[in-house]
Amino acid sequence: MARWDQIFSLPVQNPTLPEFSSADLVWSKVEGYRDNIDRLALIPYTRVRDFVRGESSNKDCPTSFHVEARRHKSKAKKYKAKVDGILEYTLYWCSFGPDDNRKGGFVRPCRTTYAPKKNKAGRPNSKRGCRCHFIMKRLIAEPTVALIIYNHDKHVDEKGLPCHGPQDKKAAGTRAMFAPYISEDLRLRVLSLLYVGVSVETIMQRHNESVEKQGGPSNRDDLLTQRYVRRLERSIRRSTYELDEDDDVSISMWVESHQSHVFFYEGFSDSEPFSLGIQTEWQLQQMIRFGNCRLLASDSRFGTNKLKYPIHSLVVFDSENKAIPVAWIIAPRVSSGDAYRWMRALCNRVHAKDPLWKVAGFIVDDPFADITTIRDVFQCPVLFSFWRLRHAWHKNIIKRCPDTETRVEISRHLGQAVDKICRRQGTATLFEGLLEDVVNSPEFVDYFRAVWSPRIGAWTSALQTLPLASQEICAAMELYHYQMKRRLLNERDSEAYQRTDWLVDKLGTKVHSYFWLDEYTGKDDFARYWKEEWVSGLTSFQRALSIPDSDVVISGTSAKVTDGGNEVHVVWSPSSHFGVCSCSWAEKGYICQHMIKLSQVCRGNRTARQSASLVQYYQTLVDLLHCPPRDSLFRDYAVSLAVSVEKQINVICDLPKSDASEGIVLKEVADIEPSDVATDFDGELNKMPMSRGRDRACSENAEDAVSGSEMEMEMEMEIDPSPCSTKAGAVDVTTNVQNETDMAMENHERDAKRLKLCSTRR
Repeated sequence: MARWDQIFSLPVQNPTLPEFSSADLVWSKVEGYRDNIDRLALIPYTRVRDFVRGESSNKDCPTSFHVEARRHKSKAKKYKAKVDGILEYTLYWCSFGPDDNRKGGFVRPCRTTYAPKKNKAGRPNSKRGCRCHFIMKRLIAEPTVALIIYNHDKHVDEKGLPCHGPQDKKAAGTRAMFAPYISEDLRLRVLSLLYVGVSVETIMQRHNESVEKQGGPSNRDDLLTQRYVRRLERSIRRSTYELDEDDDVSISMWVESHQSHVFFYEGFSDSEPFSLGIQTEWQLQQMIRFGNCRLLASDSRFGTNKLKYPIHSLVVFDSENKAIPVAWIIAPRVSSGDAYRWMRALCNRVHAKDPLWKVAGFIVDDPFADITTIRDVFQCPVLFSFWRLRHAWHKNIIKRCPDTETRVEISRHLGQAVDKICRRQGTATLFEGLLEDVVNSPEFVDYFRAVWSPRIGAWTSALQTLPLASQEICAAMELYHYQMKRRLLNERDSEAYQRTDWLVDKLGTKVHSYFWLDEYTGKDDFARYWKEEWVSGLTSFQRALSIPDSDVVISGTSAKVTDGGNEVHVVWSPSSHFGVCSCSWAEKGYICQHMIKLSQVCRGNRTARQSASLVQYYQTLVDLLHCPPRDSLFRDYAVSLAVSVEKQINVICDLPKSDASEGIVLKEVADIEPSDVATDFDGELNKMPMSRGRDRACSENAEDAVSGSEMEMEMEMEIDPSPCSTKAGAVDVTTNVQNETDMAMENHERDAKRLKLCSTRR
C-alpha cells in the first residue's frame, strides 16, 4: 500500500506542447515489485498518444513505438475501486525490437513448435533487438490518469550497444539510420494529394525532385517509395462511404472506426436528436495554434436546402486571415442544451491538449444563436457578423432585378437601413418603408416579405445588441462558404446529399484534404493539376490591399476601379457594405475587393462616415463612463482605457491633434446620443450627463464590444496600409491588459481631475 500511496501523491503532469517526450516530464523513482525501482510519471489519459508521438520523434534516435501487448476491461461494467486495479494495460515497444533479425540475433518463436528457417522473412533492418519500451496503466481508482512506467529508455540491444539510429555505426547506409515509418505529416500530405486527384507518378516525381535538390535522403520521409503510395491509392479507390444500407447503422459503424475524429456523438433515438461532432488531429492543432488569444467564428447553416442535416462549422483565421475549419457539427437545428453539450466536449478536448488555451472572441452569424451558452463555455466576448444577411440579400437582388438602376436603388436603401439600425437610430420599421419605395421590383418585394419579414426583428435585435465583426471577417467567411460549396456540393448524383454517411465521409476525406493543402507551402508545385474545387488564394480584403489608390476614380455615386492592369470595374454606392459591382465575384452575391477598396479609400479621405463597428466601439467606451463604478479601480481603468486608446490611435496614425479631428469623433458619438454626451477622446472630458436615470450598469454586451473590437483591431493592424483606418489604431488593448494597467498608474495624476469631476456629477 505504501507504493500506491506514493504513486497517488505524485502530480499529474500535462505539458503545454502538442506532443511531448520523456525529456519534458519529471520522473520519480518508486519501489516496485521484486525489489525493483520503477521510473514512473503520471499524465492525463487523453494525452497518451501525444506522449507516444513525442517519444517517437527523438532526434538522437528517431523511431516509432508499436503496441506489443494490450489488455483492458470493458468500460460498461462497474468495478470495485481497488487501489491497484487496472482498467487498461498497454505495452509500447520500439519498432526496432524486441526481435533481432541481425546475424546471430534472437527471434522469439511464434509458437511452441517453431522451427528456425534458413531465410528470414520480413525486413531484416526493421528488427534489431532494441530493448526500449514502456508501460501505460489506466487505473480503476483514477481512470482519467495514465501511469507511465519507463524503466528501459535507452535504444540499445541486450549487449547494451546502440542498435539503430545515428549512434549505431553498423546502421550507416541502411534504413536503420532513420525511423521505421514515414511521418504522419508526409502520410497526410500524400493522402490529401491522392484525394484531390493527383496521380501516384506525379507525387513520386515531385518527391524525388525535392530529395535530389537537397542532396540526398536525410530522414525517413525522403525514402518514400512508389509501392507505399500505390498502396494508399488502392485503399482509397476501394473504400466506400455506404457501410450499410441503413444510414443510421452506417453512421454508427463510421463513428466506431474513426474514434479519433469524433469529439461528440449522440445517436438516433426518440428522445434525443442526432448530433455528430467531427475534428481531426490536424484541425485540433490548427484550433490550438490559430485560436489561442484570437477569434473563433461560426458558420451555422451550410447546406440547409440540399443536405439531410446542415453543417455547423467552427473556423479560425490563419496568418493571412483566411478561414480554416477546425470542427464540423452535423445536426438538425438543436436546442440550447444540445449546443452546450458539444461545445463543452470540444472545449474539453482542446484544454486536454493545452490547458492554457483561451479564445479571445466568438463570432456568430445567426441571431438565434445561444449567446449565453457560448459565453459560459468559452468565457469570451461574442460578436455578430451579418455576412449571411448581406450575401442572401445581394444574391437575390442580382437574381430578381435585371435592371442595374433597380439593383443600386434597393442596395442603397438596404445599406442605409442596416447602418441606421447598427447605430441605434432605427428599428425594423425601416424595412417596411423600404418595401414601399421599391415598388418597381415586385419579385424582390415578395421574396423579402415571405422570407425575411417574419424574422427581421431577431436580426435587428442582434445588430443593435451585439458588437459587429469587421469587413475583413465577412470577406473571410464568404470565401470559406464558397470553398465549401465547390468542394462538397459537387456530386452528380443528388441522392447522395440525403445520406449522412456520405456527408461525414466526404468531410473527413476530400474536403479535409483541400483545406489541408491550402496551408501546404508546396501546393504550387501541383498547380497544373488544380481543379475547380481547389479554389484558394487571398480573401477579397487581402486582394483589396494590392490595388493602389491611383487606380480608383470616384465620380458622384459611382466609381471605377482598375484591377489587373487593364480590367476596369464600375462600383455603385461606394463605401457601403451593400454596394453593387460589375465583377463576377459580386455577381455571385459576395463582397468583392473593389467594394472594399473603395470603402478604404473613402474612409481614408474622410469622405465617408466611420464604420458602424467603430461607432459601436466608441459608444461602448461612453457607456463605460456612464456606468456607476463597482469600485474606484473599475472607474479608474475605464477612464484610462479611453485615454489610452485615443493616444495609441494618434501615435499610429501620426496625425496632429487638431480641432478638426476632434470634431469628427465628437460628431460620430453625437450621432448615437446627440443630447446626452459629448466626449473628446483626446483625453478631455467635456460633459457628463447630470441625470442618474441615464446611468446604466455594465452589461456583458458592453464588455463584448470592447474586447471583441480590440481583438479585430489587432488582427487588422498588420495588413491595413491606410493611416486613417477605422480600427487600426487600437492595438493590443485587450491582449495587453497588464500593460494598460501600468499605463493607468503612470497617468494617475492626470486622471485624478477627471475622476473627481465624474464622481461629483454622478
